[in-house]
Amino acid sequence: MEMGEMYALAVSLLLLVLGFVLLVKGADRFVDGASGIARRFGIPQLVIGLTIVAMGTSAPEAAVSITAAVKGNADITIGNILGSNILNILIILGLSSVVAPLAVSAHTLFRDMPFMIGVTLLLLFQSSGGAVGFWEGTVLTLLFLAYMGYLLHTSVRKNRVLEPGGDLTAASVQGKKASFWLSVLSTLGGLVMIVLGSQIAVDAATDLARLFGMSERFIGLTIVALGTSLPELFTSVAASAKGNADIAIGNIVGSNIFNILFVVGVSALITPVPFSTEFYADMWTAAAAGVLLLICSVKGRKLGRSGGIAMLVGYVLYFIFICL
Repeated sequence: MEMGEMYALAVSLLLLVLGFVLLVKGADRFVDGASGIARRFGIPQLVIGLTIVAMGTSAPEAAVSITAAVKGNADITIGNILGSNILNILIILGLSSVVAPLAVSAHTLFRDMPFMIGVTLLLLFQSSGGAVGFWEGTVLTLLFLAYMGYLLHTSVRKNRVLEPGGDLTAASVQGKKASFWLSVLSTLGGLVMIVLGSQIAVDAATDLARLFGMSERFIGLTIVALGTSLPELFTSVAASAKGNADIAIGNIVGSNIFNILFVVGVSALITPVPFSTEFYADMWTAAAAGVLLLICSVKGRKLGRSGGIAMLVGYVLYFIFICL
């Protein structure tokens, strides 16, 4: 490798790391800020978790994939989504369940997991024509809105009693106003970091693919997918270690649904997303990972260490396959 190529490689790697740092930190600030705004208006914690936190941890995938679609790098868009969904289940939940067995709620097992598998197969069907176009994107987006509406409706119905407002002295009101505007600034700052990080990450990943002669598909399925899945990784493993099993699994399942319905849906509304036939194997792998998660969670409504080990082995086999 010549000196100029080595310099270009070093710069691209540094920019990729910088992009991922901005994405992860931006998602963290966005979640904190948006949660603070939601609490200020008395929105229940469960609603915040189902919507803002799930979307916030998927914000890097959304930003990178939509940016890649607009720039015409469709293989990074699809590769990032499929790679993230596969990695989320096989690696993140695999590691989380090895750390500690994860209890699975009935809603997650019988509603969310089958829905996740269903929308994965729907995308497979939609892509059979070689691209996901405007009308396919419309269907995905409408399904996303309907699903979120259903989650909000059921969660609000179960959480009608809100926390009392507390002492409304002048000092407390002033404190709430200050906290509210800090939350607004945190949310806006997080969004700026996410957008900027996605631009840097996509450009750097594309440059790396060209330097090494690797396909954008491989880069999207591996490096970009891992980088954009860092928020889910940190959230789920930490939740597992602290005994919050349903947060760990719910975060992953919700993020995977969000990735397909919202990210691919919105990308297709902006511009048709070409779908290479090479991605069919990855699509079936994503669906199979969902089925494996469902099967491993049915017994005793718990994802145990044996299931986690099976998932980790599954990812190793998949990685060997895409490297061949």
